[in-house]
Amino acid sequence: MGGLGSPVATYLACAGVGKLTLVDFDRVDLSNLNRQILHWEEDVGSHKVLSAGRKLRELNHETEIEPLAVRLDSDNADGLLRGIDLAIDCLDTMESRFILNSACFRQRIPFIHGGVTGMWGEVATFLPGKTCCLECAFNRGTKDKGPIPVFGPTAGTVASLQAMEAIKFISGVGRLLTDRMLYLNGEEMEFFSVVIHRKAGCDICTLEETTVPTP
Repeated sequence: MGGLGSPVATYLACAGVGKLTLVDFDRVDLSNLNRQILHWEEDVGSHKVLSAGRKLRELNHETEIEPLAVRLDSDNADGLLRGIDLAIDCLDTMESRFILNSACFRQRIPFIHGGVTGMWGEVATFLPGKTCCLECAFNRGTKDKGPIPVFGPTAGTVASLQAMEAIKFISGVGRLLTDRMLYLNGEEMEFFSVVIHRKAGCDICTLEETTVPTP
């Protein structure tokens, strides 16, 4: 429920999504407030999922909010995803993203990736059984480069694109960002996309073909 999760959850609650499960172990820090728009000064020190949950319920009381103040890891990922129709990656470490990627493909749950650093951002949608996976775009050994500087509007822009992808998936309208990565270069105010190919021998996305859940 950080710089990406806050706007994503806000737009989906406003759109009337039936249930949002919020997963974040962290607490609100003053340094978060430039980009994590669901948290205010009065929320500093509170669990992010509880702070976010309060605002989201006020936005739309008909959307069910399930806040889980836990860290996603390889031991609990499958359990956290049980019963989920669509996962949205608003994570801030590659290790966590790879865990989510593996769990989503095991359970055949579509997920929407988003990432930001500085004025750069990226978005892609992965459909287990139909498209490549996150590990086809990033090698499993990809490491984080330390603390990530984030310009608030970059996170807001990428999160808006993720929310749009989610609404397209739910509604069945439009073409999803599958087998390609959309990049935002905020420094030059440019968007461009790169095709992602299935990596030969990928043991995540080359599992037996299956039908992706219909929205």
